[in-house]
Amino acid sequence: MNKKRNLWMVKLNTASIVLIPAAVAINYIGKLFAETLRLPLWLDSIGTIFAGILGGPVLGALSGFINNIIYGLTISPASAVYGIASIGIGIASGILAYYGMAGRLWKIIIFGVIVAFVSSIISVPLNYVYYGGQTGNIWGDAAFAFLNAHHVNAILSSFVDNISVDAPDKIISSIVAFAVFRVLPKSLTILYDNSQKTTSLD
Repeated sequence: MNKKRNLWMVKLNTASIVLIPAAVAINYIGKLFAETLRLPLWLDSIGTIFAGILGGPVLGALSGFINNIIYGLTISPASAVYGIASIGIGIASGILAYYGMAGRLWKIIIFGVIVAFVSSIISVPLNYVYYGGQTGNIWGDAAFAFLNAHHVNAILSSFVDNISVDAPDKIISSIVAFAVFRVLPKSLTILYDNSQKTTSLD
């Protein structure tokens, strides 16, 4: 990543406008796929992470938040509440990518773990308020039930429930997002570099 670019500045051009719906579509399809197959993953952040890597934290946050609102209006109303967590995921992804947490596989795995912690820290209070600490994911909730049965603190149980799903989910999502980013041509990625003067998709 070019350190000359401004971390929080959004380059308002066609490429930035196109990135948000593309990221939302990737998130939407991923979440629908995971829920249909009852996978132990969310798969609803690939587009958010990708937008954060490519366009920075603001575009990442916008992509994640809009996706949760659309999914909440069309499939699952509860999803809208977690738009806050998606904002955190997008911001964290943009910051981590800006500071060079890309390239080698071990860096991408650490990237995914950090994003998972950010997501879980934001999500656990929401889980506790709306769902008694559970995530609604069959695998994570099994961990929650196990810990509850052994009298583990409810907040800690909820965090384990969330992170047990979020950690593998965000690692896989980060690997996929970086894989897509790395195959993009330079002529495209430069359109999101706000230190450059290029303003057209052509």
